[in-house]
Amino acid sequence: MSAVMSPSSSTDTAWRELHEAATVPYKKGGSFAWHFARGKLGRDPVFRGLLERGLIGAQHRRVVDIGCGQGLFASLLASMSVMQKQGRWPASWAATPERADYTGIELMPKDVARAEASIGHLLPAPRLLCADMCSANLPDCDLVVILDVLHYVDLEAQEGVLVRVRDALRRGGNPQARLLLRVGDASSRRGFAISQWVDRTVTRIRGHKVSPTWGRPLAEWNALLQRLGFRVQSMPMSEGTPFANVLLVADLDPAA
Repeated sequence: MSAVMSPSSSTDTAWRELHEAATVPYKKGGSFAWHFARGKLGRDPVFRGLLERGLIGAQHRRVVDIGCGQGLFASLLASMSVMQKQGRWPASWAATPERADYTGIELMPKDVARAEASIGHLLPAPRLLCADMCSANLPDCDLVVILDVLHYVDLEAQEGVLVRVRDALRRGGNPQARLLLRVGDASSRRGFAISQWVDRTVTRIRGHKVSPTWGRPLAEWNALLQRLGFRVQSMPMSEGTPFANVLLVADLDPAA
C-alpha cells in the first residue's frame, strides 16, 4: 500500500486517535475489557514504540500474535489501516499493512472470549485460537509478535516455541520476515524483579492462576536467537516504567 501521508499531522495527535479507535471496540466486551485495553495501550510503551521505530512494515501482512490476550494488537492494526486510508497518517511513520491477516493465540479462555466479543466483527476477521503456544499450529506468516509471554514456560519450551516460530516465518517466504519479541532482562535484577511482581499481580486481576516463570539474561536471549538463524537487534522497551523490558527485533538471516 502507498499510504497517503500528512506532513502536518502531529504524532501525539495521531497516537491519541489510534488509542481511541483501537480501544472503543472493547466496550462490547464489557467494562473490564474496555478499561484493560485503554490502560494497556495507554501505558505500555511498546505499541507506540513499534510505530515510532518503523518495526511493522507494509510487507508484514500475515501476522501471528502469540499470547494475544484480548487481541489488542489486532484492533490496533485495523485502526492503523483506517487512518492511513483516510490520509491522516503522520509522514514520520512508516506505512503498516493495508489489510492484516491476523492470527491470535491465547491460552486463557476468558481472554479469548473477551477478544471475540470485542473485535470479532473486524474485517478481515481476526482468527482467534484458544491454544497452548507450545503446541498450537502456526500458519505461514510474515510477522510474529510475542510480548511478555515466553517466561511462562521453561527454558526448553521457550526454545521449542522459537524454533516453530522460525519455521513458520521461513515457510511464509517473505525475505523481510520478522519476530518482535519482548522479554525481561534477568541480568537487571531489580527491574526484572519488579516486572515479575507486576506480572503476577496483573495475572491475578485478570482472574488467572499465577504460574512459575523462567527468565534469561539479555545476552542469552540474543545468543539463542542467533543460533536459531536470526539477526537480532535489542532495544530498551520499558520507557516510563521501572521494568527491565527489552524488545528483540529478530529478522531471519538468509545466510543461516
